[in-house]
Amino acid sequence: MGRQYDCLTDEDREFIKQQRVFFIASASGKEVNLSPKGYDSIRVIDAKSLLYLDYPGSGDRTARDIRSFGQVTLMFTAFTGKPSILRLFCKGRIVEKTDAIFTTQLLRYFTGCDERLIRRLLIFDIYTVQRSCGKSVPIMEFKGERRDLIEATAKLSDIGTLEKFIEDHKTPPVLKSSG
Repeated sequence: MGRQYDCLTDEDREFIKQQRVFFIASASGKEVNLSPKGYDSIRVIDAKSLLYLDYPGSGDRTARDIRSFGQVTLMFTAFTGKPSILRLFCKGRIVEKTDAIFTTQLLRYFTGCDERLIRRLLIFDIYTVQRSCGKSVPIMEFKGERRDLIEATAKLSDIGTLEKFIEDHKTPPVLKSSG
């Protein structure tokens, strides 16, 4: 049986640090977007908030959904060790590279990252934490990170086209129906 509570425990924080992959779900219309995430891209700021390092990709749905409604669910699943699933129900906020707090306060959580490759940061303000057993999740072996996204982003940055790529791959905003 799962349990719900208001903020992260020390055990939750440690569990998040150990996961090599997590998932972000969001919605701003009739479709629900679900994206697997990797790299060393998530940080716990405190018991009620996380920070995500957002690299450019083929789409921009999470940011679009945050702009429209802001509701996001993050899911961390143990693929090794004791089975467990941790879901974080959150309100998302966007921190663009032009925002003052981007470099003055938030980027310091990610030492060693290449700032020029980052699209933006996302803050997830947690309103509910849910733990469940995860006993049906398979045991899987981590073999390494795919470097494809970082390498492609670095190449675009080197030739001076990264900002255009980011602009061209923004997901259009959700249009409100008039009915």
